[in-house]
Amino acid sequence: MSRSPRSPGWSTLRLRFGGWLLLTSFLLAGMGSVWADWDFAQILQTAEKRYGPLGLARGRIEAWTQMLQSELNAPEREQLNAVNRFFNQQLSFQDDTRIWRQTDYWATPVESLIKGAADCEDYALAKYFSLRHLGIPSEKLRITYVKALTQNQAHMVLTFYSSPTADPLVLDNLIGEIRPASQRKDLLPVYAFNAEGLYLPGANGGKRSSDSKKLSRWQDVLKKMQFEGFAVGEG
Repeated sequence: MSRSPRSPGWSTLRLRFGGWLLLTSFLLAGMGSVWADWDFAQILQTAEKRYGPLGLARGRIEAWTQMLQSELNAPEREQLNAVNRFFNQQLSFQDDTRIWRQTDYWATPVESLIKGAADCEDYALAKYFSLRHLGIPSEKLRITYVKALTQNQAHMVLTFYSSPTADPLVLDNLIGEIRPASQRKDLLPVYAFNAEGLYLPGANGGKRSSDSKKLSRWQDVLKKMQFEGFAVGEG
């Protein structure tokens, strides 16, 4: 992993993200109805055709469906807790070489639930798409690439901004409790992205440095989910 010794950390990142979040907050106002239109009966059929008999995985996918249905109209913080808890409990951490026989593979939530296992980015992706389905706009969510200082390795988490300048909350598979980023001194942010773009720490941390369409693995996940029957648009 590339080291970023001059990274300004979470507090500077959230301030620099603020202007952009306000500017784009209205863009996805009409997206909730599209995201909510997931036909899980069809999704299960597609999964069986693509991946074969689901076995115990069917129960995990059905449990995911039930959790999403029960949290659809809940307050945001309750949704965060439910989604974070669900995937941390349902999936066991394994690296991609063991799950997929690849050095780096980004799985869809269905793929992760079929395997019953996930790498750190798979946890973050599953939580992101679940919260988007529950109606949380993408400008409040960041799939955030960090350095886990305790483990001295690359890591990925999901961060949630209740407002543009709020201390983001960190949804992590390493620590079950959702904590503000200011309390996660063990994580050093490297970059963050969502449907609208890629954002880097540093002098231009608050400005979009690149288009998330340039993240090939992100685009691959979107395409796989669309093939699985999910209405996800551009994320």
